[in-house]
Amino acid sequence: MTTTGVKTILYPVRDPAKAKELFTRLLGAEPTADSLYYIGYDIDGQQIGLVPNGHASQAMTGTTAFFHVDDINAGMQAVLDAGGAVQQEVRDVGGGRQVGAATDAEGNVIGFIQDA
Repeated sequence: MTTTGVKTILYPVRDPAKAKELFTRLLGAEPTADSLYYIGYDIDGQQIGLVPNGHASQAMTGTTAFFHVDDINAGMQAVLDAGGAVQQEVRDVGGGRQVGAATDAEGNVIGFIQDA
């Protein structure tokens, strides 16, 4: 498995309007994606996303950093082999993009994204 590093960070939010106002101000940019289930920013290739509670099918428990990998199953397996557990099963979220997350032995959530 190869990775291009952590390029996506998702924040679960209870109040999407307030969170969007804050992140727009912090990042100095308008969202590049703005829907009921996801508000996203692209800042020089870094993806910052706001996931409203109730729309987070992955049951986000906190901020999650996602490694972009060429083999999502190998990434997930590496965490499991090191004593971790599946937090979010690998699933296709559209356009061939797959996402998944696991908790490591310390309880940290590690996310993975594989693009088609």
